[in-house]
Amino acid sequence: MATTTRVVMPQLGESVHEGTISKWLVKPGDKVVEFEPMLEVDTDKVNAEVPAPVTGILREILAKEGETVQAGAEIAVVETGDSAVKAASETPAPVLPIHGEVARSAGGAALAPKIDAPKAQPESAPPPGRPAADLPGERGGEGHRFSPGVQMAASELNVDLAKVTGTGLGGRVTKKDVQDFASKATSAPPGSSAPPPAPVTRSEGDEVVQLTRVRRLIAENMTRSKQTIPHAWQTQEVDMSGVVASRNANKGAFQKQEGFSLTYLPYVMMAAISALREHPEVNSTFNETELIVHRDINLGISVGLEDTLLVPVVRRADGLSLAGLARAVNDLATRARNKQLKADELAGGTFTVNNSGTFGTLFSYSVITPGQAGILTMEAIVERPVAVQGMIGIKPMMYLCFSFDHRVLDGLQAARFLTSARKWLETVSLETPIY
Repeated sequence: MATTTRVVMPQLGESVHEGTISKWLVKPGDKVVEFEPMLEVDTDKVNAEVPAPVTGILREILAKEGETVQAGAEIAVVETGDSAVKAASETPAPVLPIHGEVARSAGGAALAPKIDAPKAQPESAPPPGRPAADLPGERGGEGHRFSPGVQMAASELNVDLAKVTGTGLGGRVTKKDVQDFASKATSAPPGSSAPPPAPVTRSEGDEVVQLTRVRRLIAENMTRSKQTIPHAWQTQEVDMSGVVASRNANKGAFQKQEGFSLTYLPYVMMAAISALREHPEVNSTFNETELIVHRDINLGISVGLEDTLLVPVVRRADGLSLAGLARAVNDLATRARNKQLKADELAGGTFTVNNSGTFGTLFSYSVITPGQAGILTMEAIVERPVAVQGMIGIKPMMYLCFSFDHRVLDGLQAARFLTSARKWLETVSLETPIY
């Protein structure tokens, strides 16, 4: 007897409420195998392959490529009866190409748990295949309901959802619709429409490189940050003599015990943690009418790859030693390069530390992650002559740069935070514990 399983869009992270179907890896009539990739989904956090929750034959695709779907909405129907399973076992699985997703979600069962065939529903229950726009949520114009992610974006960007035209499934308003609406409203003068973009002139020999989904998402997030957060910037020069001496004294034993190098980044992370403890208002989120000061210090660490930028999060970083921070960074960076990060590991950061100095930069005006109050950037450590008690000496010096949300912090508060971080670094000595 044939039965069916209705596949739903999984929630790919604690703060991820919707995803865009970028590619179906199977088509109707194809065999699907439990835990094997079935489709690719893009979110504002990561790209992920979603595994099939059951083994059977794909009978119907309910959400097409390019559609943005809320977590929990039905996206496909799989036939799972005995005959379908037998047919699936006799049918060779389709050959899937290798895809360059940013992060594969580990553990298929966690992404798309097995779903029993639907039972009879009362008349008040929504019918199968109902568009995501009709799922529970705040009701908007023309009977549509808005997802939590859309409501949050509209609140942050001060957008009236009733004025936004939806491009999602069933005419539903997506987060991108809200961001596009806000962008046009910001760029156009009052009472006028947004001017058309100037034509792009291409010369002979120019190469056209299509933007990846991840690059577009990064562009959208950075645009949203600059449009909604009034950035301000400060820098202080740090004498890194103690830090350099501490690292040099410990790096050999550390390499032998841990299996990887001790870098300067954990020292700067510890300085940021110390300063955040002294100035907890920096570890906060601006929420229009209130300031949410976070109890936990969850440090985002910028990891630059060849074609993208990821910011995995070290949770409860204030409970770790220098060695613990070094282990956490090494683990996250390694898995980021191998595309093995989970969606949740890219969410929940309360403050970010950036290490562009490893590439030789001296001053950086970093863009703040939306939802955070600042980002601290460590620059290159350079030996240069400095005045020491009336004499000239050569010391390893570093600029510590701080971009901050001027809605949360004024210049005085920002300077105090930056001073606390600098002073911690300048008090490091050979006696500073690594473990």
